[in-house]
Amino acid sequence: MISSILTFSLVMLLLAFTVAWWIQRLAGNAGYVDVAWSVGIGVTGLSYLVVGEGELLPRLAAGVLLLVWAMRLGGHILKRVVNEEQEDGRYRAMRERLGRGAQPAFLLVFWAQAGLAWLFALPFHVIAGQPRFSPWAMAAGVVIGLVAIWGEALADHQLARFKARDDSHGRTCRDGLWRYSRHPNYFFEWLHWFSYPLIAVGATGGVWLWGLPVMMLLFLWFVTGIPYTEKQALKSRGADYRDYQRTTSPFIPWRPAS
Repeated sequence: MISSILTFSLVMLLLAFTVAWWIQRLAGNAGYVDVAWSVGIGVTGLSYLVVGEGELLPRLAAGVLLLVWAMRLGGHILKRVVNEEQEDGRYRAMRERLGRGAQPAFLLVFWAQAGLAWLFALPFHVIAGQPRFSPWAMAAGVVIGLVAIWGEALADHQLARFKARDDSHGRTCRDGLWRYSRHPNYFFEWLHWFSYPLIAVGATGGVWLWGLPVMMLLFLWFVTGIPYTEKQALKSRGADYRDYQRTTSPFIPWRPAS
């Protein structure tokens, strides 16, 4: 039964991401993969929690956090993809480099993201069957999750407000949280993934969930997040961003250097 549910969810995610790939083919914007990732995790995880037979409170706590996170992040990215004049620099560079081979490569990227969405939805499968829980650990997980979602939303809002200013072209945002971290949105996204291992304390197999924040950090730091963002920032903002790099923490919010 368990294996059939997991297999079915993986097949559905692959189909959904194939549809998202077709949409990006029509729109000429591969940013839809990021929308599909957050929404895919949300829908899959909530499905596990609804049909699960474990303790109600952990399922409810994880479900509320997941729903708020997926709606907030998915809506934010969708708004950006629909309204932005140019495609995200990561995907634009791939499109230019691969030429006619871009679409098959994008399809593989979308399928890989479907696999990652399936993987990051697994904590909710564990919580869905959780036979017992720790009230204190669950409360800590909820608090951390809410703080993380609020922090990421605030960072995104501050960056969007800065970009809307007439004098923002060629300059780096140093407003609010961006004064203390070059990537506060990534930091709070990483922090968010500590919520579910805490909620899952007491669940069978819950220990391995602590590997998810580690995996998220590795992806953000080495693969999809910071490297591409910094490369694009240096290309578009040059000396101003190099100065920002010298004075501002790359990830964890910290006092700026003089």
